[in-house]
Amino acid sequence: MQAKPTTVPALAAKQVGESYCRWQWVEPSVWTQRMLAALEGGVKGGVWFSLIDKVFSAANLAASTAKVVANRGAAGVDHVNVEAFVLHQEQNLKELHQQLRSGTYRPQAIRRVYIPKPGSTEQRPLGIPTVRDRVVQTAIVHVLQPIFERDFAAQSYGFRPQRGCQQALDRVEALLGEGCCFVVDADLKSYFDTIPHDRLLQRVGEKVVDGRLLALIESYLKAGILEGLQEWTPVAGAPQGAVLSPLLSNIYLDPLDQEMASRGWQMVRYADDFVILCRTREEAEEALCCVQRWVEANGLQLHPVKTRIVDGGTEAFEFLGYRFEGDKRYPRKKSLEKLKDRVREKTKRADGRSLAAIIADLNRTLVGWFGYFKRSHPTVFSGLDGWIRRRLRSLLRKRRGLKGISRHGADEVERWPIAFFDEQGLHSLKAAHVSLVQSSLR
Repeated sequence: MQAKPTTVPALAAKQVGESYCRWQWVEPSVWTQRMLAALEGGVKGGVWFSLIDKVFSAANLAASTAKVVANRGAAGVDHVNVEAFVLHQEQNLKELHQQLRSGTYRPQAIRRVYIPKPGSTEQRPLGIPTVRDRVVQTAIVHVLQPIFERDFAAQSYGFRPQRGCQQALDRVEALLGEGCCFVVDADLKSYFDTIPHDRLLQRVGEKVVDGRLLALIESYLKAGILEGLQEWTPVAGAPQGAVLSPLLSNIYLDPLDQEMASRGWQMVRYADDFVILCRTREEAEEALCCVQRWVEANGLQLHPVKTRIVDGGTEAFEFLGYRFEGDKRYPRKKSLEKLKDRVREKTKRADGRSLAAIIADLNRTLVGWFGYFKRSHPTVFSGLDGWIRRRLRSLLRKRRGLKGISRHGADEVERWPIAFFDEQGLHSLKAAHVSLVQSSLR
């Protein structure tokens, strides 16, 4: 008699489907169905053994290389760029595999450069590992991230799969709407440069006991920093720009996330930037005291000037590029200046490109900017649209041999009205916002 096919109970099928959706982002060459089942069910003792072989597997290294190539990026201290690495990819990956397997792999120094902070004269240090080190770090992230992601707190949004700034901003808006108007606006001073190595490795070791993998992670933390002709060994921190640093930064701050949640405080964190939204000032003061104690006990420091308690009903605070003023949202000043600087660069009066080419270039910037700042107050968009058109009118005046710059005079608006720029295909921020509002009402 022919056996009946095995059926999966509805509840079990639902659980399998939910599990698949939760982990669909993992690297399949590492996280097989068997390993995902162990991840979901929980491994014995809550710790993972023998993971280094997953790091140096040929399939994982190949998948990691594909991601590094897609992200592009500059060359490290060895001057080998992505194109040069790919040119000899088979040999390079073979060497990495053999070195990781034999334990002879050593990361190279990290090239330090400085990039300007938007809207500020300050500069932010950025570490650039070599391409080969970026490949190995990506392979480590493929192995480690699901292990820690399984238990990360819900209020953490930065550097996590299927999460991001928009979800964090949604949560802040929801909490403000629920009456949580007293805000602990916190800022960790030089967080990525001050994470204590020993405590960080201890936290990684709470879930991972593969000694070779832990030693590999430690070697990255202690890799030399090359700035110009000077090289030194860091005693703390996880360099910004390294592939592994975002995950390590979340691992170190997760106990803070968990403590805030256990006390019932509504924290929203994105990397080292976080706010705690409370219903009363007393609650906010208590939350801030708790954060101060935790930060001090964990070798970190709150910025003495940037950390404060804000009455969201009467005072403004900034978070993830936005400025919150009561029930209104605006791009913060630095965000606006960054956009205007990019528009100025693309609309110079001496630009020899055709108007169509300039507008096409502008549109790429405007579409991307609106995608992030679409929740801003409508007056932001109409004001920017007018300013951008004035920039373009000044450019057109120059081409006609007219002196001066556009001052929004009636003659110029008549010569180049809004309809003219619409016909040229200029992306209107105001129109995009109106369309967004109308679609949300359907």
